[in-house]
Amino acid sequence: MLDVITIGRSSVDLYGVQVGGRLEDMGSFNKYIGGSPTNIAAGTARLGLKSGLITRVGDEHMGRFIREQLVREGVDVRGVITDPERLTALVLLGIRNQEQFPLIFYRENCADMALVEDDIDPALIADTRCVTVTGTHLSHPDTEAAVLKALALARENGAKTALDIDYRPNLWGLSGHGDGENRFIASDAVTTKLQSTLHLFDLIVGTEEEFHIAGGSTDTIKALRNVRALSKAVLVCKRGPMGASAFTDAIPDSLDDGLSGPGFQIEVFNVLGAGDGFMSGLLKGWLTDQDWQTSLKYANACGAFAVSRHGCTPAYPSWDELQYFFKTGIQNAALRKDKALEQIHWSTNRKGDWPTMRVFAFDHRKQLEEMDGATPEKIGKFKQLCLAVAHKVADGRAGYGILCDSRLGRNALYAAAGSNLWIGHPVEWPGSRPLTLEPEIGPDYGGLSEWPVEHVVKVLCFYHPDDDAEMKARQENVVTRLFAAARRNKLEFLLEVIPSRVANCDDDTTAKIIQRFYDIGIYPDWWKLEPMESDAAWQVTCAAIAQNDPWCRGVVVLGLDAPNDHLIASFQAAAKHDLVKGFAVGRTIFAATAQKWFSGAINDTEAVTEMAEKYRNLCDVWDAARNGTTT
Repeated sequence: MLDVITIGRSSVDLYGVQVGGRLEDMGSFNKYIGGSPTNIAAGTARLGLKSGLITRVGDEHMGRFIREQLVREGVDVRGVITDPERLTALVLLGIRNQEQFPLIFYRENCADMALVEDDIDPALIADTRCVTVTGTHLSHPDTEAAVLKALALARENGAKTALDIDYRPNLWGLSGHGDGENRFIASDAVTTKLQSTLHLFDLIVGTEEEFHIAGGSTDTIKALRNVRALSKAVLVCKRGPMGASAFTDAIPDSLDDGLSGPGFQIEVFNVLGAGDGFMSGLLKGWLTDQDWQTSLKYANACGAFAVSRHGCTPAYPSWDELQYFFKTGIQNAALRKDKALEQIHWSTNRKGDWPTMRVFAFDHRKQLEEMDGATPEKIGKFKQLCLAVAHKVADGRAGYGILCDSRLGRNALYAAAGSNLWIGHPVEWPGSRPLTLEPEIGPDYGGLSEWPVEHVVKVLCFYHPDDDAEMKARQENVVTRLFAAARRNKLEFLLEVIPSRVANCDDDTTAKIIQRFYDIGIYPDWWKLEPMESDAAWQVTCAAIAQNDPWCRGVVVLGLDAPNDHLIASFQAAAKHDLVKGFAVGRTIFAATAQKWFSGAINDTEAVTEMAEKYRNLCDVWDAARNGTTT
């Protein structure tokens, strides 16, 4: 059973990246899911509720983006209908300053406003404990009919009902397209329409201005009393930096006399989406039977996160993040600049799950370029054959991936997009020490801005704890800048270290390297490590990662062109440790085949068949090692 299902707007938000300028002058935009019900569905899912959404999206790229992103967020999409005729709604937004947040709604005949009664599935409503609606979908007869049907079914089933008033005057046709920022225009027609539904709700939430429109008065207390006369719902009035007040019974003479929860005095960066974050936290408390003080604490904190970050849904916290925030308190009033908090935000809101990693690594450049008969064109085609091998072995199943470069393997990377494979993309110049990067990354590392967000930045650093101070400083500087650039571009980061190519190693060598990188603020999503001979080395290595970053995705073991029997032994040693998720092996799979293919001794089909057999065997060896069996 779902905890909550939301109904209404669903759009793509195009958020201006530049801050402090006019929307007219924005040079670039970030793309997020948007629309109040969509934001709330995602926000509650991040907090651990089982949420769903009823809406319509277009049969095009933006509609698919919303659906896929909701799935990544853990939102049930049974109620998301694809409209074959209408486009997905768009919103352009900007951050002008602390008070001005210009936005333009592109919603002419949009998909979500085509929602009708027949779109409401009684079985889906019967499968939820709460139906939450927002005011915009009461503005049109067809969407209103859909909302009223859902509410009637919910009440018949004994489910709770909630209204986020979410008043946008221009979405009710009261002002022009350029007035999207306006939050209040008095309208008897809107008030009458809202008041006709207020008796249907157990919870009604709005700002003071939103209660003004619902209550038909710009005197907040009078407006609340007018709403109370029509509804027995708990009324929650949002008051910006002063938090919120909840009223379970008669409305007192002052907002200060309502129930309240702790507030959080943080820097206001972006108020857009704050109300949806607030509603997400409030629903988390209400639907888990917390008292109103606790529910308002959740709501105020989620609202605080929203106003301190860029975007709406991307700003909302996970449950782990929220608990960390309650434990530590405000360390920096600009929450987005709190490095520890941002690390938890990043780690606990990453999308995708990779408990097993069987990665075919064909990101090699120098090794292929040195083979007889190899040319850049032939290497590029061979890498496409390697991709075909990955697809053949994976056969659409999760837990498989590739490592591929873009200098020689660009077409293979293009073809891998959206294929369900994990994709690692190297940036280091092959064999460089001190570490230098491929020219395409650029002197300011701006080349990463061109990468698909599904790519994982992979960098290999030949680093040893006994390196001299200058070598350490040069390499650490590159990794630090690269890590910052990866995060800035919302790309996961894999750090590979191979100390054995520098100097002798003992059981503590790799753990010392890992600790050093954490000490300088590098938190890789993934580590790629060479095989270690002793269990003691693996224990101390995994302990170093777990102690510094309990949310690290894990470790993959590299191959180093080892013979098959050595790989089997290394897999068996590594697989004993849960933090090690799998392997990333290349030359053991492709080296001999590549030599024959470049010389013309075998054709494409033979090359794919030969490599697929080796790759599949390695996958079987890893799975057996993980399961404690033999192949």
